[in-house]
Amino acid sequence: MSRSSTAVPTVIIAAPHSGSGKTTIAVGLIAALAARGLRVAPFKVGPDYIDPSLLSRAAGRPCYNLDLWMLGEEAARESFARRTADSDFAVVEGVMGLFDGVSGDDDAASTAHVARVLGAPVVLVLDASAMARTAAALVCGLREFDRRVNLAGVIFNRVGSPTHAQMLREAVVRHTDVRPLGSVLRNAALERSDRHLGLVPAAEDDPSKWIAAARQAVEAGVDLNALVEIAEQSCQCPLPLATSRRASQASSSSPVIAVAHDAAFNFIYPDNLELIEEAGGRVVFFSPLSDSGLPTGSSALILCGGYPELFAERLAANASMRAAIRHAAQSGMPIYAECGGLMYLCEALVDQQGRAYPMCGVLPGRSVMGSRLVLGYRTARAEQDCWLWRAGETVRGHEFHYSTWQADGSLPPLYTFEPSRYQREPRCDGARVGNVLASYLHLHFLAKPELAERIVHAAQAWRDATASLTEAHGLVC
Repeated sequence: MSRSSTAVPTVIIAAPHSGSGKTTIAVGLIAALAARGLRVAPFKVGPDYIDPSLLSRAAGRPCYNLDLWMLGEEAARESFARRTADSDFAVVEGVMGLFDGVSGDDDAASTAHVARVLGAPVVLVLDASAMARTAAALVCGLREFDRRVNLAGVIFNRVGSPTHAQMLREAVVRHTDVRPLGSVLRNAALERSDRHLGLVPAAEDDPSKWIAAARQAVEAGVDLNALVEIAEQSCQCPLPLATSRRASQASSSSPVIAVAHDAAFNFIYPDNLELIEEAGGRVVFFSPLSDSGLPTGSSALILCGGYPELFAERLAANASMRAAIRHAAQSGMPIYAECGGLMYLCEALVDQQGRAYPMCGVLPGRSVMGSRLVLGYRTARAEQDCWLWRAGETVRGHEFHYSTWQADGSLPPLYTFEPSRYQREPRCDGARVGNVLASYLHLHFLAKPELAERIVHAAQAWRDATASLTEAHGLVC
């Protein structure tokens, strides 16, 4: 496949609404193209951890997020160019409906916005399980809503029969200029389990059989040659040459940044880890569920988000790990916790059934699961100087959680969330206890790359100080 040095054939998989089957079709498409020998680069629009884990598994390489609200257009374009430099094809899964973004009066940060920024064609996934000719009206409406978006093809999903598929195709061909690319029949094997935060992540449940079924369905029902042709013909908007980033500076002498990663904790952007290694940190994964202690030589700790509430009993039973984290906090080790990590650091976690489990006891109070979803983009302003922040600095991030942190309120907040479309008044979040920084805010370090450098610097400083104390103690003894 020939292409220019600055652009790669790309399709953006979109839909009229969530639940249409974007992830299934994107995963099947990636697996099918990879089976043809293509190097496929996967991407996900918006702030998401779960869908990218499935796209990554299908592609056999990391999936990167293109979030225009957090990163901005320039950083997102540069990231896309860098991540596709060694690829033959790119598949971008959209978020929610095609034009759903930050607000109702524009499409900022939507799938359509990303399509315009990348100059890439959109392939619509249409859940046709309860319609026939009306499919043409939906496709026509989405096509005409914003002609700047190149809605080039449509795949009908959850189709009842070959006859149903033919009706859908005939209607779209007659009434629109959007190219039908095929149909995927309704199949129970393609439905993947979900829960309160979305689909089950790949780290928790091996998706190999599901990926194989999605690939088989796409190969059987979708015209892959036509889809590739659309991507190649539409790839007319050269991207800027990728700015080279430093190779990993990590070595055996680098400070160890211990990162929680298992079925309970796996919500972290790969960019964050790569930036840490470029800054000279050595990322080492560990499991709060099954490991007895932190990795040897740990000098900083990252507790990312995930599903600790579903594994509360196992987390509570691993008393040695909870003690190790508590000791690390007491020793002044830099610890950064997001959302699920905050829940784990509390004195207790109360699950959906009201059962309380002891956690690390680093933060006062307990995290309690509730029924109200708190979600949205946030602009956070740091309230105090610490090893990661300077007071007054701002960063864009996002929240997505059902739990609340119930404490006595005696700790000063880590951030203030500025007023936005999501909230009219400023709101405080998080706290600092010693060198422990915890909040519900999820951050993408590409929005503020110096955060990775500060984590590594803090880890090195703590390691040096600890070594000096050990040496001085030895001399005294």
